[in-house]
Amino acid sequence: MHKHRTAALPTAALPTAALLTAALLAAFGCRATPSGRASLASASSPASVALRTGQAPSSEWRSLVTGNSLAAWKGYKTDTVPSGWRAENGILMKDKPVGDIVTRDELGDFELSLEWRISSGGNAGIFYRGTEEYPRVYWTAPEYQLLDDDKAPDGASRLTSAGSAYGLYPSPAGHLKPVGEWNETRIIAKGAHVEHWLNGTKLLEYELWSADWVAKVKATKFSAWPNYGMAKRGRLALQGDHDGSLAFRNMKIRELR
Repeated sequence: MHKHRTAALPTAALPTAALLTAALLAAFGCRATPSGRASLASASSPASVALRTGQAPSSEWRSLVTGNSLAAWKGYKTDTVPSGWRAENGILMKDKPVGDIVTRDELGDFELSLEWRISSGGNAGIFYRGTEEYPRVYWTAPEYQLLDDDKAPDGASRLTSAGSAYGLYPSPAGHLKPVGEWNETRIIAKGAHVEHWLNGTKLLEYELWSADWVAKVKATKFSAWPNYGMAKRGRLALQGDHDGSLAFRNMKIRELR
């Protein structure tokens, strides 16, 4: 179908309503399309949304593994990465029990996106807002469980199955891919609000420090550690002390403002 062109009118000939519309479009960063409608893509860009809401946009995504470099990581309570962790072409991996690793940077509000793959019967975890005040990172940091639900013992309970907030909030079944395939995980932490995602589905959400959360912590082993889940900033950590292989790729993070 052919489009017809209409000769442009001089500005002075435009009706008052048209001039007002043009001014509003310019003010909100929209642009006119050939059909004369405002472009929603421009109006809904992060910068435009921030302008209208008064909020600063989130920071840019940054990679946590680049090439064969583990520069973003260190050991828990040590400056060096434990032997057994390695990076190859952007994939972070281990093949046997190794010490946990943590990010060199501390984070407050963030969104983490990555893919992970675990071996048969495997068990691991991603910890967030962890501190280094205790012997183990899980004494302070909540955990996103990584698991082979079918063969690992923790798979017997949804409270400790893949995607759960370990021991506190269960994950629904049916969203985990078979062993050997890559699973996509997102963790969002904004103030007290936390979300766990798996393969495009939001598995759970909870509010840190709420009455519900406090009651759940009190009923678990975490009650022995008074600072569990209390930090508003901390390090990401990857658990490595279980048997089997574990790999991560496309690991990226951005701070939320």
